[in-house]
Parts: sequence; structure tokens; C-alpha cells
Amino acid sequence: MSATTNAFAGLKDLTAGTAAAPEAAPKREPKRDALGRSYATGRRKNAIARVWVKPGKGEIIINGKKAPVYFARPVLRMLITQPFLVADRYNQFDVYCTVTGGGLSGQAGAVRHGISRALSLYEPELRGILKAAGFLTRDPRMVERKKYGKPKARRSFQFSKR
Repeated sequence: MSATTNAFAGLKDLTAGTAAAPEAAPKREPKRDALGRSYATGRRKNAIARVWVKPGKGEIIINGKKAPVYFARPVLRMLITQPFLVADRYNQFDVYCTVTGGGLSGQAGAVRHGISRALSLYEPELRGILKAAGFLTRDPRMVERKKYGKPKARRSFQFSKR
């Protein structure tokens, strides 16, 4: 019995030493260029968006066009403004981005991912909020490739017994 109590006494000493000196998480520094902008890359499906964020009136320019012109569907416009709404920074930042590849839905997802990453670089304290909302995680879903001998990825030709 005395051997087990000695073993537990050693464990108590170990836990007491670690609890006395908790290490604080390193403070993240904002990353901004000479013009006061933060840059990030967003990806979704086959779309890649290069995004610059700076303080402003809330203007979003995508490939030289304003957001309502480039993304005509309201759902896509709502998608790219979600990071600002979650972080309570709506109409406080101007966004300039170039996006290539994929379709409109993938491009909107890439812009949202890029805006979220750029916001977390501009204001590091927003990282927890954006991460909890799932905006900093790249969506890994991709289109499955077509297999030979099949008309699509999984679809087979109609079977006939004749």
C-alpha cells in the first residue's frame, strides 16, 4: 500500500508544478502592408480568390466590378458578407479581390474564405469568432472524377438482360 501512495505523491508534485506556471497563448500581431491592407487567399472547389481588405465604407469590388453586378444572385452576395456580419464589422471594410476558376458558387465561397482569412490577419482578435463560425476552414469537397467505362462518375449504363 505504501508503494502506491508514494507513486501518487509523485503525481501530485508533477501536477502542482505545471499548474503554478500556465503559459499564455502568444499574442498575434496584425499583418498589414504599406497601404494598410491585409491580403489572403481563399479557395473553394476549383476557384481561387486573392483578397485585399482595408478599412473603408463597405465597398466590395470583384474582378473590377461591384459585388451586386458580379454576383447577381442575392444568395451569393449574402455568402460573401457573412464574415462581416458574424464579426460585427459590416460596412467598415473595403474589399478588393480577383477570383479565377470554377463557377459562381465556388467563386463566392472562395471570396468568403479569403475575406475571413484577411479579416483575421487584419484584426487577430476576430480569429476565434470566424473560426467558430467555420469560415477559416477550407471546404475540401471537390467534384468526383469521371471513371472510364461509365457515362459519369458513378452512373452506369442501363442494364438490359436481352
